[in-house]
Amino acid sequence: MMTDTSRSTILIVDDTPLNISLLNAALMDEYDIKAATSGAKAIEICQSVPIDIILLDVMMPGMDGFETCRRLKEHPLTRNKPVIFVTAKDEIKDESMGFDCGAVDYIAKPIRAPIVRSRVRTHLALYNQNRTLEHLVRERTAKLDETRLEILNRLGSAGEMRDNETGLHVVRVCHYCQIIARTIGLPENEVGLLFSTAGLHDIGKIGIPDSILLKPGKLDEDEWKIMRTHSEIGHRILGPNPDSLIQSAAIIALTHHERWDGTGYPNGLSGSKIPLFGRIVPVADVFDALTSERPYKKAWPISEAIEEVARCSGHHFDPQIVDAFLNKMHEVTEVCQKFADAV
Repeated sequence: MMTDTSRSTILIVDDTPLNISLLNAALMDEYDIKAATSGAKAIEICQSVPIDIILLDVMMPGMDGFETCRRLKEHPLTRNKPVIFVTAKDEIKDESMGFDCGAVDYIAKPIRAPIVRSRVRTHLALYNQNRTLEHLVRERTAKLDETRLEILNRLGSAGEMRDNETGLHVVRVCHYCQIIARTIGLPENEVGLLFSTAGLHDIGKIGIPDSILLKPGKLDEDEWKIMRTHSEIGHRILGPNPDSLIQSAAIIALTHHERWDGTGYPNGLSGSKIPLFGRIVPVADVFDALTSERPYKKAWPISEAIEEVARCSGHHFDPQIVDAFLNKMHEVTEVCQKFADAV
């Protein structure tokens, strides 16, 4: 017999078969019914099949209803499921304890079918309304996230257009950073954050005069002083801002020229005082600069770039980041070839 997918599913939890039968008789015409005779079985069912609402007895052997409810509310898969206690324990202290555990309602036995149906219908309507609102919020949040990312990507493209020799440099750097972040074990949300913002590391070059940024020869000392200000310019362009994406991009822009040994700029930070993203990006950035052709130099062979990155470990770069990068050279090489600049 096929189940009507439009019908809500109720889980009845009671160690007495007669009580389950009475509740089933009261509700079966409108809902799909599942049953469990213990708290442990109820939790197992709720975590393995879709359940819309739970009718829960209190007095059960082993794990009682209060403890079952608490455990359901602690688990991310079941914490939002509405729980209605249906029990012979009808003292005020028992009812209060039930609500403290997270239940939405408390029905005393012996049950009256119209009351049970009315309470279930009300709480299912509230539950479905909340699910609809949560879905709308998630959709709106996703759209806002897409908009934020699009703005950042366009901002990164604007910065790249000022120095069009870089080609796909920004794309490769983002992928190299992603490889490093996953290798050192960052959670996936942090990996995504870094991937989305690493490409803005040189956004401050928007504020550098063309005479310096596009100069074909070497920069003199005064010109280098101006060029170095791009880190702080980038930070000012992006921050301060409470948004996590923009915060991340601003930190990267400011710190990607700091060095592990403290000889970098603009603030001479050293070691772990440099934010983690500010230690990851320069490894990716320098490697890509070495292996990319520029008007003033030929591209280095990957083997020589690897040697240079390894040589700079502990001086320019965080040794842990270098190790992670060099241990994934097969992935790095794939990115290098996939996003190679057009000849």
